[in-house]
Amino acid sequence: METLRLSALRRYRILDTEPERRFDDLAFLASHVCGTSMALITLVDEHRQWFKSRVGVSVTETSRAVSFCAHAIEQQDLFIVSDTLQDERFRENPLVMGDPHIRFYAGAPLVTPDGHALGALCSSTTDRAR
Repeated sequence: METLRLSALRRYRILDTEPERRFDDLAFLASHVCGTSMALITLVDEHRQWFKSRVGVSVTETSRAVSFCAHAIEQQDLFIVSDTLQDERFRENPLVMGDPHIRFYAGAPLVTPDGHALGALCSSTTDRAR
């Protein structure tokens, strides 16, 4: 299944492309609607999550090993971690323990018409926002 998902991701030819206003507008809207300091449109490949669009984040990618969105793409619906410090999957994650100190995460998988989750539209709160 993962091989098919990665093939679908590559067919879209969107990885490592330039920023686009329409994606940036969606990320900004997610941040605004959710009242969070961070929002991203991510695409998850074998080794990383790459940020097609980002609000409140300066880096353009992170390792898949520490990616919250790698968990979101395995869900059928919205994936929410209401308190990262209380969640055993994430409490020792470097994105929780260190910069940007994520405390809340919500991610909706971005699913192709044929059912492959390529990434997520996500929103997060950090301890800097408190």
